Amino acid sequence: MTMFAIINLILFLAILNGLYQLTKISTFSLSRRVLTGLIAGSLFGLYLQGVFGSGDEVTQQTLQWTNVVANSYVNLLRMIIMPLVLITMIAAVVKVGEFKSLGKIGGSVIGVLIVTTMIAAVIGIIMASLFGLNAGDLTGGVREMARAQALEARLGSVGEPGMLADTIISFVPQNIFRDLTDARDTSIIAVVIFGLLFGVASLLVGQENAVHGERIRGFVDTTQAVVMKLVRLVINLTPYGVLALMTRVIASSDVGAIITLITFVVASYLAIAIMFGIHAGILAMLGANIKTYFEKVWPVLTFAFVTRSSAATIPLTIRAQIEELNVPAPIANIAASFGATIGQNGCAGIYPAMLAVMVAPTMGVEVDLGFVAYLVLIIAVGSFGIAGVGGGATNAALVVFSVLGFPVTVVALLISIEPLIDMARTALNVNGAITAGMVTTRVVGREKVGDEVPLNANALQKN
Repeated sequence: MTMFAIINLILFLAILNGLYQLTKISTFSLSRRVLTGLIAGSLFGLYLQGVFGSGDEVTQQTLQWTNVVANSYVNLLRMIIMPLVLITMIAAVVKVGEFKSLGKIGGSVIGVLIVTTMIAAVIGIIMASLFGLNAGDLTGGVREMARAQALEARLGSVGEPGMLADTIISFVPQNIFRDLTDARDTSIIAVVIFGLLFGVASLLVGQENAVHGERIRGFVDTTQAVVMKLVRLVINLTPYGVLALMTRVIASSDVGAIITLITFVVASYLAIAIMFGIHAGILAMLGANIKTYFEKVWPVLTFAFVTRSSAATIPLTIRAQIEELNVPAPIANIAASFGATIGQNGCAGIYPAMLAVMVAPTMGVEVDLGFVAYLVLIIAVGSFGIAGVGGGATNAALVVFSVLGFPVTVVALLISIEPLIDMARTALNVNGAITAGMVTTRVVGREKVGDEVPLNANALQKN
């Protein structure tokens, strides 16, 4: 290891220690420490990028060790995803007590996710049109063409006529132990369904035998308490994880590619910002204080931003809804789990819509009202089953392009700047899931859910 890399690591350790010292200051909340970690990581990444460059040996050696913190934190979160989803889904059924309420929760969550995704698609279409984005303006080199060929191969698998039917089938668990290892793109939904079925069976057993019912509820409550304590322990590490993750994002960015396609980046971020505003408008109509809301979800959105993974953010999403926003646990779990796989506003809504509008003129397709309506419908249906991980937006675009019969070259051309845009898209996906949870809380009503009331019972109210 070079001397400069060693110096960089000593500086990184000093920053980590500085973040740790902030925990001793009572006024420095988790949100503030996460913000501090975000800023510190950005500055440290800019230092590596500006002084050494993204491809320099010193930068690579430094990131190799800072990634120990980044990847360890992400792995810890992934470790608790499946146990958290499983036990909270079982608890959801046991505590709801009424099957019709559970069905209403699921229907409301999915409805909000799909409707907001359709709105996001319309915004993407408008932004692409206003900025005059056209795939014909992009030129691809050898690397981009190779990517296009690889995507064409993937397009064959996602473009099969029975794709949607197969996706629905994949939601049904076949081997729960395999799905608990997150072996499939739809493993989270499969675990949710298993948890629902297990909860239903537990509820029925409790109705048949009161003694068994008490034991089941006691076991579920105790297990859920342990899992939530584990979640809190891991979440307390968020400032350090964000510091290391942001360092990697900034230090390894392809600045040249970003500058080349800056118009697309600006249009994308503007569309995402508008969709955040729509989420805020929906919450405001529920009576929420928007400033307070974003203060409470800031650590969750920050983590989603730097990891580009809705799935990895599930534990934080559930925790924020339950403990900060007064969303009942059954609704919080369903909203977070479904939001990572269904109706992703950014990845499955805005992105494929913008790409389709860019490609349409090169294919001789007029972007009129009929095309827009058809595109929005395709996006709504295609948003089911898109994995909530980095690259999910590419899969969503492939699904839409396969139906439209468009070439995937433009998707390959934009892969070089994917990380930059995908960060904000993922944050929007997570915010959409939280919004769905809060809307469902108002639609279903807390008393019908039967969940215990957290300490901050007035979290939704204006203050």
